[in-house]
Amino acid sequence: MSDHSPIVAGPVSFGARLASSQAFVTLFSDGMKLVEETAAYLDGPGRSESKRLERTSALSYATESMRLTTRLMQLASWLLLHRAVNEGEMSLDQANREKTKVKLGMADPADPDVLALLPERLVELIDRSLKLQDQVRRLDATIHAPLPEVAPAANPLERQLGLLKAAFERDGD
Repeated sequence: MSDHSPIVAGPVSFGARLASSQAFVTLFSDGMKLVEETAAYLDGPGRSESKRLERTSALSYATESMRLTTRLMQLASWLLLHRAVNEGEMSLDQANREKTKVKLGMADPADPDVLALLPERLVELIDRSLKLQDQVRRLDATIHAPLPEVAPAANPLERQLGLLKAAFERDGD
């Protein structure tokens, strides 16, 4: 005799599936490319461009490049953490605990007047990093959203048993 009892499973974690989706793989790739591109710029052409800036612009360049680097390091940390989940090196729960060390707060965009003083390439990298941060923040909120509470499945006979019980209680009155 085979058991035909229904298999009751908990809710499927959309976040866990999203973390291993092609969308994440693309975001990871784009994010790491941006980190590499930024490092190459700041170490090469950016360094040369910053030396040609006036004092005020050079100070703004230093400030904004530091903010950019910090933002990208936080984003890279988040991406690497979630890649570890995808590759089975850690659970989503472990990643959730570890990600508290990663700061994904809303970045205040630089003042447009400050951005006007900076080289165009740096401004473009800043803009791309802010867009990446927004994408990561949205994905993070989805992946780490708490699962909804699921009520236990009701016994299909429960209603009939309740009706029978009510009928016998009336007859006993």
